[in-house]
Amino acid sequence: MDDRWIVPGSTRTRPPGEFVSVADPNERVTVTVRVRSKHASPPLPGHLSREEFASAYGAGEGDLERVDAFANDYGLRVVERDAARRTVRLEGTVAQMSEAFGVSLGTYALGKAAFRGRTGTISLPSSLTNVVEGVFGLDTRPQARPRSRIAAHADTSYTPPQVATLYDFPSGVDGTGETIAIVELGGGYSASDFSAYCAQLGIPEPSVAVVSVDGATNAPGADPDSDTEVMLDVEVAGTIAHGAKIVVYFTPNTDQGFIDAVTTAIHDATYAPSVISISWGDAESNWTAAAMTSLDQACAAAAAMGVTVCVASGDAGSSDGVSGGEPHVDFPASSPHALGCGGTTLKAAGTAIASETAWSDSGGGVSDVFALPSWQATAHVPAPPNPAGGRGVPDVCADADPNSGYSVRVDGQSIVVGGTSAVAPLWAALIALMSQQLGSTVGFINPKLYALNGYPGSPGPLHDITSGSNGAYDAGEGWDPVTGLGSPDGARLEAALR
Repeated sequence: MDDRWIVPGSTRTRPPGEFVSVADPNERVTVTVRVRSKHASPPLPGHLSREEFASAYGAGEGDLERVDAFANDYGLRVVERDAARRTVRLEGTVAQMSEAFGVSLGTYALGKAAFRGRTGTISLPSSLTNVVEGVFGLDTRPQARPRSRIAAHADTSYTPPQVATLYDFPSGVDGTGETIAIVELGGGYSASDFSAYCAQLGIPEPSVAVVSVDGATNAPGADPDSDTEVMLDVEVAGTIAHGAKIVVYFTPNTDQGFIDAVTTAIHDATYAPSVISISWGDAESNWTAAAMTSLDQACAAAAAMGVTVCVASGDAGSSDGVSGGEPHVDFPASSPHALGCGGTTLKAAGTAIASETAWSDSGGGVSDVFALPSWQATAHVPAPPNPAGGRGVPDVCADADPNSGYSVRVDGQSIVVGGTSAVAPLWAALIALMSQQLGSTVGFINPKLYALNGYPGSPGPLHDITSGSNGAYDAGEGWDPVTGLGSPDGARLEAALR
């Protein structure tokens, strides 16, 4: 063995579930290798074209050639090479991958899921020191969970356009000229269900395209729980911004799939999304540091190109589903380059809001990983559990309680669904409407929203939610770790941004 270099942040804990066997040495494996940027990160926010970003901040040709040479040395095949996404996809057998990356791979079972897993670090030849920032795909454990919640007995329900009316979304625009990307780690999109739903609401059916990432396919009916997530996302975004193009990126539920789907959407020159909606995530403690870095860098690339990334903040309160009683936040909502979207309970009186309080299961808190961004410096974010952290989550909120949820159509059935999953596509639709009205993409909106916190006039562009709790944190005046800055008054927010 030649001298080896440990890839920073590559440590994996033992996979969940039951160990079944050592992985078949002849099994074919495809991994994604993330390569460093040729230059330091761009200033934010920005409006670089995709071509300008790739030229200035993509991977350098010399670094890509080093990865090619490494692959050749270990008998791996280069499947794809993308300088803009800074990725090289390599294929080989388990035996070849184990030798090339210094890992031992096993197979595991967790419920109905079977996957490949590893423990410990990844190593590479010293010739790749600091060239490679992450290697994904050796371990295929399920990485994220959908943030949707089906109502057992909804007290109240709304269609997405009714919610948009309650939040006074801009009128006279429909998202024409904008593209909303939706990232899905499972489930399927049913065109017939969507057509029937739009017809039921009397809304023109928007164009919906499907993109396959890493071999994932659009498979409605195979996984009903994930179908609920997919249809909720498409129906919320598509019926509010029905003039926008909707593009759904299906990918496997692994860290590799998640990263590849987000980078594919951001750098997609064909559809050129102006806003991205993500309703999947997991607690920061369940990610590798390398995976979080890669996804955060992808969101930063989006911000540099004027693309807004809206992410659900989670549906398990301040613990984010982690045992032990300590607060945790969801990732990628905790990325400082994403718009974290929390949840409320919304009550209406006709076409006006009667009351709005924090939803008790809204994810929120303080990151253990990402430092306090400069634009949150005056938001009075609580001290982080980990000194390295400090980024407060969420940034904004909207209706998410299943008991005041969204009436949607899934697998031929009409159901009521809530969860912060609904908030990400709701804000994505609002971003699309505002971008059309403003005549340019809203882009990285976080600094602008926090600067508007003291915007004159009453009511302001955001409804400050001051009552309710998610466990460890209470809603209150100004920003809070349950509802962020508040829910939108769409027309006033567009005017304030203008």
